[in-house]
Amino acid sequence: MNRCAVAVVAGLLLVAGCSSSEGTDTGSGDAATSTTTLDVSAAASLKKTFTDIADEFEKQHDGVTVRLSFDGSSTLANQIQQGAPADVFASADEKNMGKLGDLAVSPKIFATNTLVIVTAPGNPRDIKSFADLNKPDVTTVVCQSAQPCGAATETVERNTGITVDAVSEEQSVSAVLTKVTTGQADAGVVYVTDARGAGDKVQSVTDPAFEAVVNSYPIAGLTGADDAELAAQFVEEVLGAGGQKILREAGFGAP
Repeated sequence: MNRCAVAVVAGLLLVAGCSSSEGTDTGSGDAATSTTTLDVSAAASLKKTFTDIADEFEKQHDGVTVRLSFDGSSTLANQIQQGAPADVFASADEKNMGKLGDLAVSPKIFATNTLVIVTAPGNPRDIKSFADLNKPDVTTVVCQSAQPCGAATETVERNTGITVDAVSEEQSVSAVLTKVTTGQADAGVVYVTDARGAGDKVQSVTDPAFEAVVNSYPIAGLTGADDAELAAQFVEEVLGAGGQKILREAGFGAP
């Protein structure tokens, strides 16, 4: 009987031990899945830099996940106006930030950028200037005028009196770059940072006319953000030393 009693007690202790372990696992699982998501909409030209900045931000904020959405600034501004989830917006120009009006909380300039021509490696069409984009044997792609890169291209056109006969107008600067790197176009007008990010997949061609057209990039937290304080902290991360270092290394100019 004594041996039976011991066996029963041991069995009860084993069950109790198993129950305690399962409870701990459940608790740790709940903690692991208890996260805050910060939605950041950013211009397509910011994809690499904002991915790096978001990674650093997540390391500094336990339980925070930064969900990034990249597209042309005009497209993103329209989506935000239509109710798309966004806590922070970073635009490639001030015009599209201005579309949001009071939705954007105290926008601040965090970077600048200029245009450049990209061609296939080796520049097979021998493009040397903005005017050369209209050579008979050159197919050129540019951004849509509603997008900051397209608006900047149009400004260059007005300044120089040269209108580019583009075969297509793309929705984002990354789409222009893709057309060139995949051989669908001989040349494209993109930002300096996009050309640098493409590395040896493209060759860059500058033109003095580009120096006079500078895009300023604003960023702002948005009214209605699920966590306004967290949104403000992300904005400060971009404006701070860490974010600025990442942006400078990618080729963006100072604010």
